Parts: sequence; C-alpha cells; structure tokens
Amino acid sequence: MEKMRIWNGYFMLLVCVLFSVSGNDDGSMTEHSLELTQSLNLARQELIQDACRRFPLKWSLDELTPSQFEHILVDDDHKLLYCYVPKVACTNWKRVLMILAGKWNDTDVLSIPASLAHSPGMFRNLSTVSKEDRVAMLENYHKMIIVRNPFERLLSAYRNKLEGETQSAKYFQNRVGKRIIRAYRENPSNESLEHGHDVTFKEFAMFLTNKSEELADVVNNEHWQPITNLCHPCLIKYTLVGKYETLLDDSLLALHTINASHIQFPRLIHTSGTAEKLHGYFSQLDLPLIRRLYKLYKYDYRLFNYDLDNIVGYDLG
Repeated sequence: MEKMRIWNGYFMLLVCVLFSVSGNDDGSMTEHSLELTQSLNLARQELIQDACRRFPLKWSLDELTPSQFEHILVDDDHKLLYCYVPKVACTNWKRVLMILAGKWNDTDVLSIPASLAHSPGMFRNLSTVSKEDRVAMLENYHKMIIVRNPFERLLSAYRNKLEGETQSAKYFQNRVGKRIIRAYRENPSNESLEHGHDVTFKEFAMFLTNKSEELADVVNNEHWQPITNLCHPCLIKYTLVGKYETLLDDSLLALHTINASHIQFPRLIHTSGTAEKLHGYFSQLDLPLIRRLYKLYKYDYRLFNYDLDNIVGYDLG
C-alpha cells in the first residue's frame, strides 16, 4: 500500500512536470516549474530509498575501495558531487563543470570540445580524497546523478562505439569489436577480424551476458556498466536525481540549486533516435537472451523506475 502511494504520487508529479511550461525562451525556469521539478526530484529519491530497502547490499559504504569512487567528480566551490554516467549527458555536464571551475573562459557550454571535457586529469574525483574528507563531502555536498532507461543507454553505447565511424568508435572496434567477433561469430571474414567494424547487436548482447573470462577486461567497460555499479545509489543518498527524459528541467534545477543559473544548459535540438530504434534492435534477440541482459541491469530498472514495456510488452522482473 505504501509503495502504491509513492508510485501514484510519482506519476502525478511526472504528469504535472511534463505538461507544465518548464522554461522561458532564455532557458531559465519559472519558480512554479522549479517547484514541480524539485517535487519530482524528491519523489525519485524516495523511490530509490524504497527500492534499496528491498535489495540485498553487497557491501557497505566503508567497504568501497577508492577506485569505486572514480566516477564521482568533485566541485568544492559549488559543493557538488556529480556521478557521471557515460551515454547520459555526461559530456555536457563535464563541460558545465569546466566552466564552473574556471577552466574555460566562455559560458557557451557547446563551445568546449568533447575530447577536452573527457581528457584525463581534467577533474578531481572522490577516489583521490582522504576517507575523512570523503565522509564530510558525502554528508554536506549536493550529490547529483542523471539516469536513463538501461536498455536505451546500452543501445546508445553499442551504436556509438561499435556501429559508429568516429575516432572513438574506431578505437572500440579495434580493441573490443575484433575480440567479440572472434569469440561469437562462426566463420568470420578476414575483414571483420581485421577491423571489428560490423559487430551485430546480438553478438554484443552475447558478449555482455556470457561472462567470458577471456573478455573480462572489456566487458566491464564504463559505457555499459550498470549505473548502480558506477554510482552506488543505495549507499550514497543522491539529492539531485535527474533523468535523461527530463534532462533540461532537471539540469536547470541542479544549476539553480548550486547557484549557477547564469549557465544555460544546452537544449537537445536533434537526438540520436536511439529510443525510437529500441524495439527494432531488441527484436533481433530471443527472449532468453533479453532475460539475461535484464538480469545484468535489473537494479537499474528497479531503482530508477523503468520497465520493458516498449521492448517485450511487459516487465520481466
């Protein structure tokens, strides 16, 4: 009954936010829409905490190793901890953090090259902080995470890294694609083995679910690691919980919260179309394989209130 109350409240808040006028022409938010977005944010926090109470934890916060905090970036001036998740607007948020830290002289977020925003050593992360300071930061700083439908994020990673033609895609095809083809394709061509450029989505799904020791070094890559593994939402109480589906509203709320409303978070004029292509790609997989994939991301699905209706017509949980 309690769970139903929370979910009903969440749904009503979502409807209010989606149908409200969330921003002005200059990208700023009205106090009315800020209040609605904050209410939705609080409902998301409550849902995560409720879900976490029903799942067994593998370890406590004290038992996490420093490397398990590497995805949490630190902005001391604005008292912000941001757990970045690849394929969930992390490039633009890293750009924002560069501007906030004075590492870029323009307030135009999109003027910053993506490669620079992702360059090693650009940001301090929580793994480099002493345990005493880490405890204080986790207690007193704003803590932000932005999440996305797990299978949509997974497909985005596949399309970007194994289907794409960018330098980053070529790197992944050479380092990961060739090994996937060698492991999971019968009679691969010499061209496929040489370039790794034509990994199918089914081969990618098999690579993720078969737990091959031979491929263990690449199967845990951050681009397809579950968000719960990267950001530990059952151990860290995030105070800003954004979603890819309401990215602009949630980002504007975050900027308002840390007193950085002078920065305009970019609006997505053109999307990659991943959400629309989801059913087409997953229709290439049989149900047992989809079930195995779901098992990898089941905590992401449960904690962040997503389902599989747009893929198989019902939830597998």
